This record gives sequence, structure tokens and C-alpha cells, in this order.
Amino acid sequence: MNGLTRQGLARMVAAHLPRDSFVNLGIGAPTAVANHMAPDSGIILHSENGVLHMGAAPPPGEEDWDLINAGKAPITLAEGGAFFDSALAFAMMRGGHLDVAVLGAFQVSERGDLANWSTGRDEGEPPAIGGAIDLAVGAKSIWIMMEHVARDGAPRIVETCTFPLTAARVVARIFTTLAIVEVRPQGLVASALIEGASLADVQAVTGAPLAAADRIATIRPDGSVVP
Repeated sequence: MNGLTRQGLARMVAAHLPRDSFVNLGIGAPTAVANHMAPDSGIILHSENGVLHMGAAPPPGEEDWDLINAGKAPITLAEGGAFFDSALAFAMMRGGHLDVAVLGAFQVSERGDLANWSTGRDEGEPPAIGGAIDLAVGAKSIWIMMEHVARDGAPRIVETCTFPLTAARVVARIFTTLAIVEVRPQGLVASALIEGASLADVQAVTGAPLAAADRIATIRPDGSVVP
């Protein structure tokens, strides 16, 4: 069962973002979503280091290292973009001004609990929670973008998180390399599956029960989704 590439996953997430919304892209894989935004989407991208209206990554050789996102990767600025200090950036996050935050995760539980901060054990980064905790409780909707399983094959979608929690019961939707999963009061519901996979196939690599949506869409290898 072949899953999406990181770019395919980013393309899928970008296509689902609501038009004319304010969206934060978390550090790591979610930053690739900026490279797949439709020009007429009306979406304004926010970065917690103090940038509003980020554009796609610059072509190789055209980077301006004074223009970076929160993960220190080079970015471009869309027309009308703005810079400001971190205090204002976090005020936007904490004040409920972001419609969606797209975050990476180590684990998500069936209740929508989120574990995504570096413990400093195996991830190669110093222990830090960063701005994820502010986004998790401040954005109107939390979407997770991640590999369906960890490098060792362990499920990332689980009944109960074993990593330290960033926030409890905050995740609304999970986009993985194999599926789109909705977090609902009654449990996890698969609304789309990678082409060629059955619900049983995806359930076999998921650590919590998955129910089927009334209509399950198909995720193509390029990240597009068809009913």
C-alpha cells in the first residue's frame, strides 16, 4: 500500500482549506502547503514569527535569508503582506483570529488529543513545545498533517497518546499519507482513502477504530481527491 509523498500530502491539504480564510502553517511538513495554494483562493497564510500573507518557497538561488518562516526556511511574500513582532503574531493566534492551523504531530488520539512537541529524546531537536500550544487552543480549527505511521511502523493515530500532550480534544481533521480522518464525538471517521486501499487496509495500520463515512472519497497519488 503506497502512500502519498510529502508534496502530494501538502497538495491535498491545500485543496481542502476554506476560501478566504486565515491559516497558520506549522513548522515542518505543513510549510509545504504554501507551495500548492491556488492563486485565487483568497487564503492568507500566517507565520508565528511575525509574517502575514506568506507566499510559496522561493526558487533555488533566489532565497532572501532575512525573509523566513517560523521554521527558519526561506519564503516569499504575497502582495499586501506584512511583518510584525512576535507579540502581535501570538496575539493573533491566542485571540481566535486564525480559521485553521495546520500542524504536524507525533500522535493524535481518537478523542482529538494532540502530541506534537519535541521531547528531545529521539527527534534530534532540543525539548520545546514552541508555539504549537498557542495554536492548538487559539485557532478555530486544528488540522493535522502527518505520515500515517512512524518510521518504526507504529501507528500515529492511537486510542490514547503515549507522548506528552500539547492539548486535549482539539483536533478536528487528520490528513495522512493514506487517509483523511474526521474526529467526531462518536469517534474517528474515514472520509477518504488512498487509491487501491480498503478501510480494512488502513485500519490495520491505525491504532484506534475507524468508521466509514457515508461516502468515502478516493485519494489519487498526486494528492487530488475525487468523490
